[in-house]
Amino acid sequence: MAYETFEKVEGIIRNIDRSDDCCSMILALAVDGEVTNVVVSGDTAVIDHVRLRPGMRVAAFYDTNLPTPAVYPPQYRAELVAPLRRGQQVMLDYFNDQMESADGSLKLNIGPMTNVMTMNGQPYTCSPENMELLVFYTAATFSMPAQTTPQRVIVMCGY
Repeated sequence: MAYETFEKVEGIIRNIDRSDDCCSMILALAVDGEVTNVVVSGDTAVIDHVRLRPGMRVAAFYDTNLPTPAVYPPQYRAELVAPLRRGQQVMLDYFNDQMESADGSLKLNIGPMTNVMTMNGQPYTCSPENMELLVFYTAATFSMPAQTTPQRVIVMCGY
């Protein structure tokens, strides 16, 4: 699956409502003082299979090619949800052979402490160049592009 049409909505889970079918739930996220609803279905990938709870900070990625209801507050169907720690950032993008993101905003410096793995938590022993990556990081330089040594990189192997 190509992730170039994915967008991120990041916020703190304020409330979780179960749907009528019990297989999905709606997360009410506080995003910049506003509420955004995110539907998490049984098909939604949740990083590390973490149980989502109110108070958690998360980044939910949704496909902009899918239809969204014209409702307020906005509501998106999450394809991927990544729980975030304090001060942690996440980016989902294609990174080239120079480890620069497709949008040119971030360059990765993979260090010895960077945990590089596949979506199912297995070690990824090849170079993550020219791949779609989910990158978790805290600090980045102010240069253009910003540079960071990520804490964790998840290689999106053909998903």
